[in-house]
Amino acid sequence: MTSSTQLGSRSGRRVLVPIAFGVLGIALLLAAWQWGSIQIASESALPGVPVVTQALVALTTQGSFWAEAGTTLSIALFGWIVAAAIGVALGVLVGTSEIVHAATRVVLEFLRPIPAIVILPLAMLVLGPTTEMGVFLVIFGIMLPIAAQTAAGVESVDPVMVNTARSFGLRPGAILWRVILPGASPYIGTAMRVAAPVTLIMAVVAGMLGGAPGLGNSLTVAQIAGRNEDIFAYVIVLGCMGLLVQAAAARAERRMLHWHSSYRKES
Repeated sequence: MTSSTQLGSRSGRRVLVPIAFGVLGIALLLAAWQWGSIQIASESALPGVPVVTQALVALTTQGSFWAEAGTTLSIALFGWIVAAAIGVALGVLVGTSEIVHAATRVVLEFLRPIPAIVILPLAMLVLGPTTEMGVFLVIFGIMLPIAAQTAAGVESVDPVMVNTARSFGLRPGAILWRVILPGASPYIGTAMRVAAPVTLIMAVVAGMLGGAPGLGNSLTVAQIAGRNEDIFAYVIVLGCMGLLVQAAAARAERRMLHWHSSYRKES
């Protein structure tokens, strides 16, 4: 066996082994679920795998389901974009200006530990059970963590690099785009990736508790109607959506920051 063949077989095993264990974990979970529906709880309280599978197929063949899924993703995506723009801009200001840092430190530290769900009653009072309310909840939920991570990234940039760029005659705008933002980009990329699945959670919570349109609202309707099999089907769908959002965010992070040394090491 040649060395290239050995390397190919090793790389193939490195890919297949995690997949095999992942499939095994899913199979064990489904088996435990089915056993629990038979031995522990009643079929009505804990529907079995076949019943939930039928409900899942029925849901995904309805046009209204895809419209609701699109609404939930739209709320999450739009809120993520707006929160990223505001959070990065705020983080850059806090990280580069001592005056802004001193003026906003108390306010940011006060707001950061407040869960987004706490302001839901106020958002409902002002905006009502609307898409705008869901977007606002998403923005509030992730904007401050993005700003804090961006500020940390800006403050981590080597001052020698900034002073060197300044000595070469670069203007503040050029220093920001060519030195500070590239240096802080790993922090910003991590913040954006971590925030991506949180946006989906906030969009669903806005529908479940605030009545905003989307899958969260449909899940609450199924709960009120006592359709437990539909509840489990919605949970599976939302879990799959979360995995896809997380994978897409991680892939986008690697592609956009492929030039950075830390990401070249990963690839």
